[in-house]
Amino acid sequence: MRLIFSLLFALSLPAFAQHDHHASPPAAAAKAAPLTEGTVKKVDKTASEVVIQHGQLDSIGMPPMTMSFGVTDKSWLNKLKAGDKIRFAAEMKAGNAIVSRYELAK
Repeated sequence: MRLIFSLLFALSLPAFAQHDHHASPPAAAAKAAPLTEGTVKKVDKTASEVVIQHGQLDSIGMPPMTMSFGVTDKSWLNKLKAGDKIRFAAEMKAGNAIVSRYELAK
């Protein structure tokens, strides 16, 4: 019986993996993503990206590093500047890391 269950489970895994990676997370999920400390290194309005030196990002499985992020709201690119200390939530959307929310660090 255990063998049958194991086989059925193994065969069902591809079905679980086929969920829509392009779907937007519910608003509650975006608010639930933990905030991580970071320092804005560069704001690239042309590419609609912000480069952030950050700590561990458990929400997207990234170790501490400096990397580019897209932003949920492009108006943030006019508010952020190099040197800003922020706390932000990161998510994966369509295969890209994005900042889904942020606040200036106190």
